[in-house]
Amino acid sequence: MSVETENQGSGMDPVKWGLTFIILAAAVVGNYWYSEQVSVLWRAIAVVAAVVVAGLIAAQTAKGKSAITFSKEARTEVRKVIWPTRDEALRTTVIVLIATLIMSLLLWGLDGIMVRAVSFLTGLGL
Repeated sequence: MSVETENQGSGMDPVKWGLTFIILAAAVVGNYWYSEQVSVLWRAIAVVAAVVVAGLIAAQTAKGKSAITFSKEARTEVRKVIWPTRDEALRTTVIVLIATLIMSLLLWGLDGIMVRAVSFLTGLGL
């Protein structure tokens, strides 16, 4: 990933963020306000359109641009990952299950021994 110095946003960034939040708030309020007058399909289309417009406006800010850059770099890094084969994943899962079973039996046994030791020392029977 690239290392950048601090992004200096333009003077319009606060206006763009304000407009973004106003559009999103209008989508929420409009969806509630028109819940009985307009069908669900048209309200869903309107909300999706509002979210897309708000996202496009937010993407024009300095933080929005850095978020897009980060997403692209993260996608590149995910492509570099060597994913396990089905056989490797299955074997690893079986090993983890067996280790968990063994540890749970050990802890169950230690718990039983400690309960009996404490009841013996305190004189309280189970």
